[in-house]
Amino acid sequence: MKRLLLGLFFALAALPALAIGVDEPLADPGLEAKAREISKGLRCLVCQNQSIEDSNAPLAADLRRIVRERVTAGDDEAAVQAYLVERYGQWVLLRPPFEPATWVLWLSPFVILATGTAVILLRRRRPAPAAAPAPLSAEERARLEALLRGEEP
Repeated sequence: MKRLLLGLFFALAALPALAIGVDEPLADPGLEAKAREISKGLRCLVCQNQSIEDSNAPLAADLRRIVRERVTAGDDEAAVQAYLVERYGQWVLLRPPFEPATWVLWLSPFVILATGTAVILLRRRRPAPAAAPAPLSAEERARLEALLRGEEP
């Protein structure tokens, strides 16, 4: 009886694992490998920094299905990417192309690095030595001595 209850407990505990759908692989291993390689270069629109190959989001599963359909239809990687970019925009690509619209994306790390380096170098520069203060006049010296003795000048 204990074994049955223990088995039932583990079976119920494993039910959430069934919620993750497994993609139906293509019959041709070559096409399946091509589809997986293309999927590694496409961004999951839900996870945002994960490829659709690595994501468990339902939208990623739909995108993987679309990739498999396009590969089965005979599209190459560029055609599949063009199809998905047309539907979802450049954001779907994990490595967007270097073009005027993405220059900020590609060049901003270098600009930030150069700016940071310049700020650090400028702050490390030692300031010029300050000029020596002018000596006290006789009137200022007398006033200072009176203040040091505790007298009101």
